[in-house]
Amino acid sequence: MTPPRFDALILNAGVRQSLMAIRSLGRRSLRVAAALAGTSEAERIPAFASRWCAGPVHFEAPDGSDGYLTRLDSWLTQSGARVVIPSHDGTISMLRAHRARIERQTRIAMASEAALEIAVNKERTLAAARRVGLLVPREAVIRGSPDLRAALRDIGLPAVVKPAESWVGEDETGHWVGPKLVVTEAEATAAVEAVTRFGAAVLFQQYLTGRREAVSFLYARGQIHASFAQWASRTRPPLGGESVLRQSIAIPPDLGPGAEELIREIDLEGYSEVEFRRDGEGRPYLMEINPRLSASVEVAVRAGVDFPLLLYRWAAGERIPSVPSYRVGGWMRNLGGDVDSALLAMGEQGRPGIPSRPRILLDFAASFFRPSGYDYFWWSDPGPAVIATGRFFKNQVWARVASRIRRVFR
Repeated sequence: MTPPRFDALILNAGVRQSLMAIRSLGRRSLRVAAALAGTSEAERIPAFASRWCAGPVHFEAPDGSDGYLTRLDSWLTQSGARVVIPSHDGTISMLRAHRARIERQTRIAMASEAALEIAVNKERTLAAARRVGLLVPREAVIRGSPDLRAALRDIGLPAVVKPAESWVGEDETGHWVGPKLVVTEAEATAAVEAVTRFGAAVLFQQYLTGRREAVSFLYARGQIHASFAQWASRTRPPLGGESVLRQSIAIPPDLGPGAEELIREIDLEGYSEVEFRRDGEGRPYLMEINPRLSASVEVAVRAGVDFPLLLYRWAAGERIPSVPSYRVGGWMRNLGGDVDSALLAMGEQGRPGIPSRPRILLDFAASFFRPSGYDYFWWSDPGPAVIATGRFFKNQVWARVASRIRRVFR
């Protein structure tokens, strides 16, 4: 029997952007498979329940391991998938290390190595941003304890501590590390040591209090084919990380041109999301670039910019249509993430940027009265929402909620 052939393999099936990619490609009659690594709970993955997931694939090996690579190689040989789309920093790190081997069989929807060397490293990204005239936060680079003392003196507290690269450690044993707000010297020391023990550099940056905005692009062959902007009203954790409540906006004139110039400076082909944070006076500062599909990409798709489809067409070598405009004002919400974000914020009273508990509860409740799309839920593809809802309850969510409530009010 001839093995089934696929147009695309979507890796990292457990993340939201992978589900969005499956839906975007599948509803265009492309045959899409989705792969999950290193878990025995494949039946609880929303992406596998999508009507457009033509081939759920379970690589029973840790993401980034030799076993995972062997299984991926074997599956590609049998299936003949034209394009592989990764959506996780650790998987991208693994694919980069074995790119020549994988690309003998398929095309990977990733930028060139030269561009990724800059985009995944915040030090190099900020250096490129300075070259094109973008504002960047005041920062110090820390590689050891002596550097921390100088950073505390020069930058002060509160501050934001983040690794120069979000994926730290080796591929198989590494993990993602996000930004951390520190308000005391003890917190700063602990946050820095948590990263430098892997041998990674740390950025110690000024704390900015304004709203978080992002501009996304599909750039290829010297041309911007699509661009889109959004702002994050709430994130998990509250300082930053994944957006749990976001809205499409017109591209701000003080962000768009500079962000585009940065993408061209790096020659970062494919999809990318350029993140900014404003200061108290409204000035935008570059935070980082995500050179992969972002978890928030569904708000762009619903607004009329189908980035996963554009990304596939670029990687497959097909003609890429241009998207001249999109709808603004549309909201998207991740309800489970929003619950978690509210509880986290209620437990961090008194820290910078955290509203009062009544304000947190009021804002959370008010969001139910605002017309919004919800992650996972499509009327035409209800399976993922059913699985996501069941997982929300099965993962001892109420025990976690009760525990956090007790910590908040004790």
